[in-house]
Amino acid sequence: MTNSISEVGFYDALLIIGSNTTEAHPIIGDKMKRAARRGARLIVADPRRIELVEYAEVWLRLRPGTNTALINGLINIIINEGWADRKFMEQYCEGYDDLWEVVREYPPDRVSAITGVPADRLHAAAEIYARTKRAGIFYTLGITEHTTGTANVMNLANLAMVTGHVGVRHSGVNPLRGQNNVQGACDMGALPDLFSGYKTVAKSSNVEMFSEGWGTRLSGRLGLRIPEMFEEALSGNLKAMYVMGEDPVLTDPDSSHVRRALGSLEFLVVQDLVMTETARYADVFLPAACYAEKDGTFTNTERRVQRVRKAVEPPGQSRPDWEIICDLSRRMGYDMSYDSPEEVFEEIRTLTPAYAGMTYKRLAIAGLQWPCPDIDHPGTRYLHSSGFPRGKGLLQGIEYEAPAELTDEEYPMILTTGRRLFHYNVSTRYSNSLDSLMPTELAEVNPADAARLGLQDRQRARITSRRGSLVTGIRITGRVPEGVVFMSFHYRETPVNELTNSAYDPISKTAEYKVCAVRIEKAK
Repeated sequence: MTNSISEVGFYDALLIIGSNTTEAHPIIGDKMKRAARRGARLIVADPRRIELVEYAEVWLRLRPGTNTALINGLINIIINEGWADRKFMEQYCEGYDDLWEVVREYPPDRVSAITGVPADRLHAAAEIYARTKRAGIFYTLGITEHTTGTANVMNLANLAMVTGHVGVRHSGVNPLRGQNNVQGACDMGALPDLFSGYKTVAKSSNVEMFSEGWGTRLSGRLGLRIPEMFEEALSGNLKAMYVMGEDPVLTDPDSSHVRRALGSLEFLVVQDLVMTETARYADVFLPAACYAEKDGTFTNTERRVQRVRKAVEPPGQSRPDWEIICDLSRRMGYDMSYDSPEEVFEEIRTLTPAYAGMTYKRLAIAGLQWPCPDIDHPGTRYLHSSGFPRGKGLLQGIEYEAPAELTDEEYPMILTTGRRLFHYNVSTRYSNSLDSLMPTELAEVNPADAARLGLQDRQRARITSRRGSLVTGIRITGRVPEGVVFMSFHYRETPVNELTNSAYDPISKTAEYKVCAVRIEKAK
């Protein structure tokens, strides 16, 4: 996030796109509702009638997978109406001509034909966002889980820069992270092409710096992202995997493909709290401690580094992850010797400039937001106040590309997936109290589709894609548009990722969970 969570309730306009915030991020969603009650103008772009639609002044009910065209249409209107911040672009941005060459081809009528959003609603949304000073963008996986996910994010950056809505309080681009420490994992270099602090592996000076810091010679070779690992496993080039805190059999697309890849390995290690579906394939299972059984830090979606404190002892043979990793490293020939998580954090400070000014003592009460470059720095509430890291922000023309998989006569409907309020990914199913709130999946089907297919509410139906098939209960509701069905991925009994498409974004390698073609019929 460029901005802070505490600001959310005080925006005057919020563009919420690809984010069912009240269910996936309910604390932030509550702040959005407070903003609306205070008088903020909400623009919600989502195919489903999510709760925030009830608070929105404008609902852009776009077809799944048409985000880029929608954003181009908004930029086109803003520029043609004279609402762009020319002064901001001249001072802080470059590449305007390249941007305009593309977006000029996305007038409202064309965008309406692609997205299904009426032109007057496009115009209303563009005016509210562009002409409101304190306006922010909020997005999540509805933007990124597409084969054009990276392009979608770049285009949202275009929209913010064209209007000058970045670099100040209550105005920025805010991705809401999907898990509590995704931000921290990325900060620490849990990516195949980066070291800690987002320093590229491809740069020899970075390799030298981390080799010296860690006291061993490091490779400058780029690693693999998850879908590439599975492909290499199937080809026989990848022999072993170490899966930690992840259940790809349930959470990764095209589950049959994932299971085949795991079955092709010579050796699989799984480190987790419980025996997951992936752990069934493991040669070795390492029991880990949960958040309440260990010390450390989490870095949340607003870049805030916070202390995590041990409340109880880990049960049985469970151990904190850092201890397991250190033990394993020593046995493999590298003496990774630390006495505590705080000692690890002290090393992080020396190699990660954004964390340099943080200590466990400074983090004790409310944490600090990076960048925090020195011990006297208060942390950074919002980014880019004095410009962008690359110098000038780069405006780029982003062409619309259709989803990787389209409907046809055999598979005439679109399946899109997401989270529900009562569960979080797949682990909450292990809690009896949470599972009792919503113990089974109910796929959402539009009443017109249900009538055409002869389906009744709560009836069992079979949903089939080009990759797999499953049986699930259904809920007939106008929350989804005609031709679209929605399912969550929480339930191992109805593993929706048996159906989803593993086609992925060429840069991030994130799969297109949000669009795949299916057919629905009565279960026999």
